[in-house]
Amino acid sequence: MPSSLLNDRFWIPLGASMLAASVTSAGIFAIRRFEAWGKQNTIYFISFAAGVLISASFLHIVPKSITMATRAPAYLLAGFFGLHLFNRFLNSYICERRPEGQYVIGLVPMLGIALHSFVDGIVYSITFTVSFFTGALAAIGMVLHEFPEGIITYLLLVRGGFTEKQSLILALLAAAFTTPFGTLLSQPLISRISPSFLGSLLGLSAGALIYVGATHLLPQAEREQKRYSVLAFLAGVAVAVLIVLSES
Repeated sequence: MPSSLLNDRFWIPLGASMLAASVTSAGIFAIRRFEAWGKQNTIYFISFAAGVLISASFLHIVPKSITMATRAPAYLLAGFFGLHLFNRFLNSYICERRPEGQYVIGLVPMLGIALHSFVDGIVYSITFTVSFFTGALAAIGMVLHEFPEGIITYLLLVRGGFTEKQSLILALLAAAFTTPFGTLLSQPLISRISPSFLGSLLGLSAGALIYVGATHLLPQAEREQKRYSVLAFLAGVAVAVLIVLSES
């Protein structure tokens, strides 16, 4: 590896992505060991992470991207609708056309989560290259939603007919290891691009983060309707606001 990459701009996002992978792995092992506890409390992690991701994106990441690149709003829209179209493709052309395969119940969501986790790794590269504060703010919400993501991946694979051992291995590969892999592949490229294009990529990542928080995490919280899920969401919002205010 070139010596220019052996610095904070490489190791910090890689460390954040490895932390995310560890939290995902913890979710997988926790649901295997404490299935009842995991199912009971997953929604609070989801709600808190949604509050952080949405608030951090609107209050800091989006404004930061616009100051760096005039085209950032277009990339923001592309990031949001890009993930939306990908999910529509999975649901409309894969899930519905392969109803006969029991394994598809677990495999299709697993592939979607794998791509999402890979993109998370790229987001770490983008945000930490902009600044440590921007990266840390994005990482807070992203790392927190990794725990329930690991739980969901494992449970869907088991429900799809895989053995517990197979589900464990596949969930670790798809949901955990893909995040540092995305960082490793993207960091050498992102660290060499121009500031204006980096701002555009930051807008793209903000669109992806808003999509995850608003269309994946919040709807799950609304379906569960746990008593304190709203408080967990508001706590996430408050944490993001306090962190943003502390920078000013």
